Amino acid sequence: MPSRIKTALVIAASLFMEVLDGTIITTALPTLSRDFHVASSTTSLLVSTYMLAVAIFIPLSGWLATIWQRKRLFITAVGIFAISSLLSALSPSFGFLLTMRIFQGIAGAMMVPVGRLIVLEQTEPRDLLKMISFLVWPALMAPVIAPLLGGLIVTYTTWHWIFLINVPIGIAIILIGRKTIVDDQSPKPAPFDALGFILVGLAAAGVLIASELITNAAVSKTLVIVLFIVAIAIGMFAFRHLGRVKHPLFSLEALKIPTFRVFQTGGSIFWMTIGALPYMLTLMLQTSFHWSAARAGTYVLFIFVGNIGIKPFTTPIIQKFSYRGAIVIALGLAFLATIGLAFVTPNTPAFWIMFAALVSGVGRSLALTAYNGLSFADLSREQKNSANTLSSVAQNLSQALGIGFAAAGLAGFGNLFNTASAFKWTFLILAVISLYPLFEILTLPKDAGAQATGK
Repeated sequence: MPSRIKTALVIAASLFMEVLDGTIITTALPTLSRDFHVASSTTSLLVSTYMLAVAIFIPLSGWLATIWQRKRLFITAVGIFAISSLLSALSPSFGFLLTMRIFQGIAGAMMVPVGRLIVLEQTEPRDLLKMISFLVWPALMAPVIAPLLGGLIVTYTTWHWIFLINVPIGIAIILIGRKTIVDDQSPKPAPFDALGFILVGLAAAGVLIASELITNAAVSKTLVIVLFIVAIAIGMFAFRHLGRVKHPLFSLEALKIPTFRVFQTGGSIFWMTIGALPYMLTLMLQTSFHWSAARAGTYVLFIFVGNIGIKPFTTPIIQKFSYRGAIVIALGLAFLATIGLAFVTPNTPAFWIMFAALVSGVGRSLALTAYNGLSFADLSREQKNSANTLSSVAQNLSQALGIGFAAAGLAGFGNLFNTASAFKWTFLILAVISLYPLFEILTLPKDAGAQATGK
């Protein structure tokens, strides 16, 4: 097996560990609330603080990858992640556990972007699609495994194993990574853009907090809107700062390249809409259809079945129809699935609900692979560090915004219509918004990124 594939698999394992850790804990929240004698609203901080730590420290990863050897930084981040996971399992108090979750988030913010950067910089354009395929599967597989694995752990063992499972995975990644990862990058001193870090961190934190608060009926919607406006204003100032300062935290030069720019604009909007679907479908089946959590979860699972089921065919589809053609197909499937879900009722045959969820997952998987390959197809090696950082920040925030937007839509339409109609109109609005990336991708040449399809 070529060394670059071994490296990609090691990096993919770290991505799997990070995504699994971010999702599996939700199944243990009721148990943690009982064992630590805290309210359920308090234990939810274990999820939100982790997400905040990731969002705030992702921008720092690009700068650290410049001044420090990337292999060493990646191995160190994996080590911190594994150690903080072990300490989480040994937590004597809720406050200690919360602190360890923050460290996990910081380590994850270093581990994932730096690992992906190592693969991107060592990959020739003709092999990019193949390497991207290796890096995409963790984001598709982990959400499928997490609910089932978390439920089994909590039911048959103790919550401690939710965290302990990361330790052997982390150790294996470190041992194998030290032998297989080759890093030919030489560290070089670079001034730290403190103001850029503060501005980007505040903007990201503001968006995430506002997205979280909007789902809480007890919080004033005016406060949420003000927080969104402040976060956007800070983000615009950060954007202006990064474009003008001599040594920015990360460069915005890659945005001048069309194939990368469409991923950050249209791609982010797509992730915002498609990322809200599992949340929306779960909520609709439980609150509008009055189904049990187990029954609803079975139907939502088909989104992730579609994610994985199409995976062996994504590369051939992209090679046959081009990146642009594959993305058009993916966006069309996602649009039709979202429209379909808008009109399901408790009397809709089970097959059709499962089928709509499956088609949504297929579109999601194909778009994720094609967008990621296309976005880095025309970048030089020098541009990939900053582009990777910017892309990581955008993807992280767009998913949070999607859930926030869906919650806002349900609340707004809920004041005008009954619950079933509120879900229908929110699905329809998401479907309409998802058309923007379709029009944007059509502005690219048909052969955009052709050198990175591996044909």
